[in-house]
Amino acid sequence: MLSRKVTIAPTTPGTANRTQVQFGAKLTAPRPCTGAAPQLGKMYEKLRSAIDLNATKDSKPMSTPALQETTNKPLDSAWVREQFPSLKLQVNNHPAAFLDGPAGTQVPRQVIDAIQNYFLSANANTCGAFETSRRNDAILDHARAAMADFFNCEKDEVIFGQNMTTITFALARAIGRDLTPGDEIVVTTLDHDANVAPWRALEEKGVVIRQVDINESDCTLDLDDLKKKITAKTKLVAVGYASNAVGTINPVAEITKLAHSVGALMFIDAVHYAPHGPIDVRALDCDFLACSPYKFFGPHMGTLYGKREHLLRFKPYKVRPAPDTLPDRWETGTQVQELIAGIAAAVDYLAELGRRCEPTAKDRRTALLAAYKSTRQHEMTMLSQLIPGLLAIPGLKFFGIIDPKQFEHRCSTVSIRLGNHTPAETAKFLGDRGIFTWDGNYYALNLAERLGVQSAGGFLRVGLVHYNTAEEVDRLLTALSELSATS
Repeated sequence: MLSRKVTIAPTTPGTANRTQVQFGAKLTAPRPCTGAAPQLGKMYEKLRSAIDLNATKDSKPMSTPALQETTNKPLDSAWVREQFPSLKLQVNNHPAAFLDGPAGTQVPRQVIDAIQNYFLSANANTCGAFETSRRNDAILDHARAAMADFFNCEKDEVIFGQNMTTITFALARAIGRDLTPGDEIVVTTLDHDANVAPWRALEEKGVVIRQVDINESDCTLDLDDLKKKITAKTKLVAVGYASNAVGTINPVAEITKLAHSVGALMFIDAVHYAPHGPIDVRALDCDFLACSPYKFFGPHMGTLYGKREHLLRFKPYKVRPAPDTLPDRWETGTQVQELIAGIAAAVDYLAELGRRCEPTAKDRRTALLAAYKSTRQHEMTMLSQLIPGLLAIPGLKFFGIIDPKQFEHRCSTVSIRLGNHTPAETAKFLGDRGIFTWDGNYYALNLAERLGVQSAGGFLRVGLVHYNTAEEVDRLLTALSELSATS
């Protein structure tokens, strides 16, 4: 398999005044390898031209629409699905319907090619005085610029890591150095445990954890309870942007303001929101935000945004020879650099999708916003088909927002239970028919316990992303109706 060209757009992260929440000592230091930094953009372009970028006969390159085309074009589902080779999978003579996106999305060929190209032409460690190392540095710099556009931040505020869970444990441990017994951290019942357990681990230091309840009727956060739990003792508030179990989108901008009003830091888990909507850390004014590229069409890794002043202030645990500058001080050990190349390709894929929907997009950030505008519309159309269809099935219990007027507060992820069938039984029934869903608690343990389903196998979860189709929703509804008739 040979590789193909991925369009590279310039990065133009904006600037804005941001709330500064300070505790602990501040330190500054220059970034290492700065002598090579100005050449990284040129090096990346040189690397691209050094690799054979011709496509094989059975692969179709990404096409760029003519600039004179009209803007705000609807999502081209056929083009989208052509980009994802795995969507051609067959199971028991059924076409595979990947409704398992919340646990990890499929990847476009551009990501696969970028990872292969890394091994072919740039497989080395960083900051070396030879060609493959310089190529490696250029790829990493390009990936960091891509994620800076994705977050709307500066490049040195982007941290790569093994996954969101590992990154959050490391960050929590570093922040914990400056906490004292009696300090409080606020978490929620709605969150994935990766945004709960790292903070609860600080209970060993005497930190008090306050957990915010939910409104059981629609699985939204109880904001009155949240306001009561954020006090002068609060040092950090940890909230998910969207629920990975039931799809609720939380008012994180409002919650950030509440946290900052008492001098607390705001940490947002955006893992589940990232494939469904644009992230703007400057507009949110959050202090930290983490997400996982494998949830937005990239490889299995995690990324963290942190305000520069906080990334410099807090002291991470690291080996002594490692640089104490940004972003290196937070990236423990050699990173999985081939996968970081894949992260850049995933962001560039989304940007190319945006340019197809809005050909006048002048930079990568604008193209990303255009992409999410189109994918959101596509997902909401499918959701408006899915939820009424589910509610019409006898014996089905639905968890979460069902009112179409409130769909702006949810994404296209739903959880259900069907009659006397366990979620595992339902998932197997669907899987045998080529329909991929998840069963269990998806690590949203607090929520599964709160809703009383943890001891009964949790939920069945269906997740729609932009490569899914109305036909796949129909197949799901037909299969569930068939299973319901056997209850």
